[in-house]
Amino acid sequence: MNVSLVLFTGDLRLHDHPPLRAALAGSRRTVPLFVRDRAVAEAGFAAPNRLAFLADCLRDLDAGLRARGGRLVVRSGDLVEEVCRVAAEAGVGEVHVSADVSAYAQRREERLRRALEGAGVRLHVHDTVTTAVAPGVLTPAASDHFAVFTPYFRHWSRQPLRDALGAPRTVRVPEDVVSEPLPSYRGPVPGGESGGRARLAGWLRDGIAVYADRHDDLAGDATSRLSPHLHFGTVSPVELVHRARAVGGPGAEAFVRQLAWRDFHRQVLAARPDAAAADYRPRRDRWRTERTAGADIEAWREGRTGYPVVDAAMRQLREEGWMHNRGRLLTASFLTKTLYVDWRIGARHFLDLLVDGDVANNQLNWQWTAGTGTDSRPNRVLNPVAQARRYDPDGAYVRRWVPELAGVAGGAVHEPWRLRGPDRAAAAGYPDRVVDLSDGLARFRRGRGLGLGPG
Repeated sequence: MNVSLVLFTGDLRLHDHPPLRAALAGSRRTVPLFVRDRAVAEAGFAAPNRLAFLADCLRDLDAGLRARGGRLVVRSGDLVEEVCRVAAEAGVGEVHVSADVSAYAQRREERLRRALEGAGVRLHVHDTVTTAVAPGVLTPAASDHFAVFTPYFRHWSRQPLRDALGAPRTVRVPEDVVSEPLPSYRGPVPGGESGGRARLAGWLRDGIAVYADRHDDLAGDATSRLSPHLHFGTVSPVELVHRARAVGGPGAEAFVRQLAWRDFHRQVLAARPDAAAADYRPRRDRWRTERTAGADIEAWREGRTGYPVVDAAMRQLREEGWMHNRGRLLTASFLTKTLYVDWRIGARHFLDLLVDGDVANNQLNWQWTAGTGTDSRPNRVLNPVAQARRYDPDGAYVRRWVPELAGVAGGAVHEPWRLRGPDRAAAAGYPDRVVDLSDGLARFRRGRGLGLGPG
C-alpha cells in the first residue's frame, strides 16, 4: 500500500502510539491527521483551558513529526467528512485510529467505518492507546463490566500489558495534502508531549517515592499533575504503568492504583455510555437545581460558601484549571450531599474549567461522590471541616487560595465562624456559611429517604 492515514484524537504523542506504528509499517507514506471536530465544540466540550492545552499539544506534535521528516495535517469540520476528504485527496487505503469509550465516540467510530467502507478504505481501531487495559477485556462472570473497583483492580493487576513502543525515526507525508494553520491559544497549563515526558521523568525521579504518604496533602501538592497529559494522550498509560512499576515501592503501587481507577471508569462508560448524563444507580433523589438553589450553587462556583477548604479548592480550579484530587472529592461531596444539588450541575462546571476535563473520569467520579455511581457506600458524606483538619492541618492550603483568611493562624482558619478577637477581625471579609453542616445533612437524608437516624 502506498498511503495510509493515522487519525490522532486523544493520543497526541509519537512515543508508544500503536496506530501510528501500524500505519507506517503498512505503507510508504502516511498522513498524520487531526480534525478539530465541530460537534465537540457545538456540544460545549471545547472549554477554553482545554483548547489552549490542545493547541500546545498540536504544535508540539507537529514539531516532533517535522523532526522526523513529516508534518501534522489539521482540518476543521465534521470529523467523518474531513477524514474521508483527506483519504480521497491522498489516495489512502487504510485509516488507523485509537479506540474511545464515550457514546459520542462510539457513534462517530461507526459512522466513520461505514463511510470509509463505502469508499473502499479499511478502518483499523487500536485499543490500549488511551488505557493500559482495554475496556471489555476484563469482565466478571455475570456482567459485561465490573461495577466495583476492588475486584476489577485484582484482575487488572494480573493482566499482562503490551510492551511500550518507541517513537518512529522517520515519517513520510504526501506533499500535496493541505493543512490548516495550527491553532494558537494561551492557557494556564502548558501542553505537549515534550513537556509531558519531562514531567513524567521528573515525577519518577523526585515525586513518586513519597506519593503513598503525601498524595492527600492539599498544601504539599505532591501529586504527579500528569492528568492533563493523560487526558490528551501526550503520555502513554501503558508506558506510565511499566515505568512506575520499574521504580517500585509503596508510592509506585499507590500511583498505579490511581491509573487503574482511570481504566475502571473507562470500562464502565464503554459498557454504560448513558452514565455520562444519567444516574448509574438511581437513588430516587429529589435534587435541588439552578431554579431552587441558584444562590447556593453560585456561592459554590465562586468559592464563597463560608467553608474555607471548599472555597480554596474552587478558587484553585478557577485560577489554574486544575484541582487537587482531595479537593475534587470535598467540593463534589459538599455540592451533592451538603447542598443536595444535582451532580450534573457540578460535573458541568468542572468540565467548563478543568484542563484535564474527561467525560469518563469526571462524570463517574461525580457519580461516585453523589452516591449514584459505583461507590459501595452511597450515603457517605465528607465533613469539610474534619477533612480540612486532616489534609490541611496548619491551614496553608486555605491561606494560599483564600486571601481573606491569610491573617488567621494555624488550623483555626478552617472554622472562621468560631474566631474571636484579632482573628475574627482578620477574617471580616470572608462570607458566612451558606448552610450549617447539620442542616445540610438532614436535608440530604430527607431527600434520599433515609430518615434522620445514623447510617
